[in-house]
Amino acid sequence: MALLQTERRGATLTITLANVAKRNVLSTELIGDFIDAIDLAESLDEVRVVVVTNQGPVFCAGADLRERSSDEPAPGRGFALPELFQRIRRSPKPFVGRIAGHCVAGGVGLAAAMDIAVAVERATFGFSEVRLGVAPAMISVVCLPKMRRADALASFLRGTRFSAADAASMGLIAASASPEELDTDIDAIVNDLLAGEPAALAAAKELVDRVPDMDVDAAFAWTADLSAHMFASGPAREGMAAFLDKRPASWVDQLPDEPAPWHASPKIE
Repeated sequence: MALLQTERRGATLTITLANVAKRNVLSTELIGDFIDAIDLAESLDEVRVVVVTNQGPVFCAGADLRERSSDEPAPGRGFALPELFQRIRRSPKPFVGRIAGHCVAGGVGLAAAMDIAVAVERATFGFSEVRLGVAPAMISVVCLPKMRRADALASFLRGTRFSAADAASMGLIAASASPEELDTDIDAIVNDLLAGEPAALAAAKELVDRVPDMDVDAAFAWTADLSAHMFASGPAREGMAAFLDKRPASWVDQLPDEPAPWHASPKIE
């Protein structure tokens, strides 16, 4: 049985975590399959947005504890969670998390690694690592830049569960939504992204990734060069002409009228 499923429809690729029996744990195999799905998305110019969701009541329960507690070396490329997070972060394509279930430990990291994530309001989150004798080490790299120090210390040290609304207030995800509104919210986000020019979206992701860690003078120098390059580009000329002509730019797309693939994935009711 496949641990995750991919489905392309139009300009979107949906990645669905499908190992329901094991609560979509981050096994070596699932991580490898996820990286392969990213390879697929990036190989297809027609794919402009990636939506990540889940089957079952759990979005992701974190590491596969049986595998991680084994003395046997992990198969294949090994435990490649940092590679997975880096691939999402550095992909030119935007990743949208449709968090339709609970997130624990590494699952919180996976949700936080998304560019934009919305969780169903009944989902719970938790950094449970300290209660297992470990720490949220690798996932801290994607979670801490989004969190206040007070929230990080309280949630990392206590190991308790918190709500999707709390996860949003901490900055781990963009928002929470009712079960009835989750897919409407995800559709709206995807349509907004499909109105953006692909290279411009990639540049916007790179700004968020690089600028906060740069010296101010270096940041202004780099962004000035980037801005000049982009304003001189063909897409920018088309975008500005479309704006002045009051028409959609040539790249603007929308979801088709039929239900999107992620509508078929149930969420916690």
